Amino acid sequence: MKLISKKTNRDIIHRNISIMVGIVVNTILAFLTYHFGLPIYLDTVGTITVSAVAGMFPGILTAVLSNLLCSIFNDNALYYSIISVLVAVATAWFVDHHLTKKKSGLLIYILVVAFISGALGMCFQWLLAGGPQFDDVHDAAKLISSGNGVMFFVATLIVNFGLNIVDKGISSALAIAAIKIIPPARRHAIKNSGWKQTPPTKYELGKANKDGGKSSVQGRVSLMLAVLAICLTLVVTGISIKLYYSNTKKEYEKNAINAAKFVSAIVDGNRIDDYIKEGKEAEGYLETEQLMYHIRDNAPGVKYLYVVKINQKDCTYVFDLDTEDEPAMQPGEKTPFEEAFEQYIPTLFAGKEIDPIESDDISGWVLTAYYPIKNSSGETVCYAGADVSMELLSGYAKDFFIKTLLIFSGFFVLILGYGFTVSGYYIVYPIKCMTECAKEFIKGDGEQAALDKSVKRIKSLNISTDDEVQELYESICKMEADMTEHVRDIRHYADATAKMQNGLIITMADMVENRDSDTGAHIQKTAAYVRIILEGLKAKGYYADKLTEKYMSDCEMSAPLHDVGKINIPDAVLNKPGKLTEEEYAIMKTHTTAGKKIMENAISTVSGENYLKEARNMAAYHHERWDGKGYPEGLYGEVIPLAARVMAVADVFDALTSPRVYKPAFPLDKALSIIQEGAGTQFDPKCVEVFMENLTEVKIILKKYNNQDY
Repeated sequence: MKLISKKTNRDIIHRNISIMVGIVVNTILAFLTYHFGLPIYLDTVGTITVSAVAGMFPGILTAVLSNLLCSIFNDNALYYSIISVLVAVATAWFVDHHLTKKKSGLLIYILVVAFISGALGMCFQWLLAGGPQFDDVHDAAKLISSGNGVMFFVATLIVNFGLNIVDKGISSALAIAAIKIIPPARRHAIKNSGWKQTPPTKYELGKANKDGGKSSVQGRVSLMLAVLAICLTLVVTGISIKLYYSNTKKEYEKNAINAAKFVSAIVDGNRIDDYIKEGKEAEGYLETEQLMYHIRDNAPGVKYLYVVKINQKDCTYVFDLDTEDEPAMQPGEKTPFEEAFEQYIPTLFAGKEIDPIESDDISGWVLTAYYPIKNSSGETVCYAGADVSMELLSGYAKDFFIKTLLIFSGFFVLILGYGFTVSGYYIVYPIKCMTECAKEFIKGDGEQAALDKSVKRIKSLNISTDDEVQELYESICKMEADMTEHVRDIRHYADATAKMQNGLIITMADMVENRDSDTGAHIQKTAAYVRIILEGLKAKGYYADKLTEKYMSDCEMSAPLHDVGKINIPDAVLNKPGKLTEEEYAIMKTHTTAGKKIMENAISTVSGENYLKEARNMAAYHHERWDGKGYPEGLYGEVIPLAARVMAVADVFDALTSPRVYKPAFPLDKALSIIQEGAGTQFDPKCVEVFMENLTEVKIILKKYNNQDY
């Protein structure tokens, strides 16, 4: 573990170095292209390299920090950070899916990132500057579109897309050259340096992602991070705009008040009537007007600056400065009061000051500051007015919102990527890998080899998050290891118990067989025939729901006990050399009911042992017939337990091919003929079918125990 930790720390250092080098490369190339005014950027060479070598999040981090550093010499660089981030994401995706190894895939990659950069870049330029950033792009688009409007915008997109193909082509070539310098093993180590466990293979990673289900930790964490990042972006942006708008409005309001005060200071209140009557011809009028222009030019936010005389129903202009939007009102020209000023008219007639007024009327949406102009007698003869355009202020706020949103968009993806990466490495993938190992452990279904393999697999994860997840991992490892050892001990005891049980079964069967003078190796042969018939049925797909490995094993284990009831048959009847009388035959038939009773007593003592249940079925019903004419209960067809139907074929065949005190052994052909004739009457036809299809194995048993070649 210490060796792994040292190796991981070294890989993390190399990853961080690659990020710093990528930032430096991006900044230097961006500075050179900006300094020489080139219509390309080359500010993503480091981003592409880091994304390809170290992965998506290091690439995103490189992109955002590069644009942040480039904003030192290029004010607009930070607004385009989201484009660099998207290039990092696209690069990591293409590399992870091995799409850049072929020339066609590399070309598609260049076209994709060029389109992202070109389309978004031009959209941002229109939002920020109202048109292309570079004169060359503007001139080329103008030449293509021969005008303005929509076609001009489309033309700028096409030109910018073409330039970005060149830009991203050069950047990709430089990135590929840089990547080839790094040894493949070092690239692989850097790429996997973020894992807090043994890096999963692509197959394991894909399986973990696929088996995540409709609701997964990764999905919830991703949604939570996205919602938090969006909320954070909106809140910060909203607060920033509100503060900007409020502060700017206060500043412009103050500027308007000061501008009105300055105008009141330079306008001669004793000559107002002369200015109205003579206009620009009046002495000192033009000089005062020029001073007013100077005041407006030095009062940020003030759009309109004028002097008006208040009348009963309207106001008369004394001075009014030209603007870009409309010509100035001439001296003596009258205009009615706007609705927003009506309530202040008495105050204005009284020659008093009023607070700034916000209105949306003839002059548009403006904030107006009035300040009285007095004559030498101290009487208010007119007012100096300064208007701040609220529409212009709103436009500034809109531009501020767009710029803030663009800046935060890059940091939004950075925050989202960081949270996604950390949650993935520390929570999501460790839990998914542990879950997969736990599923494998459960699927092992008690098989020792599968359990040992599962324990080895989960220990190979080497999860080292240094938190609760690691504690959970270590607990699961210990639990699985302990359970595996317990299963091993239980299996050892079970094997010993099974051997003891088999020994008891064979002993009981031998006790019965030893009383029967002519059933040599009967229990061994019938058990072998039972196995042959069961395997044949399974191979043919017959009784598939019944023939499990456990059932077949139980039947084979139970076979030696099928005649256990003969322990109750008197020797005189059991070993009579001649044909039995009806009374003797009736006594012989009781071995089935006696066997059933013996096995049921055993079952009641050892509850739940399936092999004893099949032993009971064999002992009780192996003389039942398919047509219902057997004994002891006259069962028929599939009502007869399958184990008994199988034993019926095995028992009769062995009786036919073995010598008895009352008969010699039948030839094999004769015995097989009798078995076939009994199919569908005495025997289950499917059991006879598979028995006849496996005569090669049957003959091996006959040769082994009868010492005859067939």
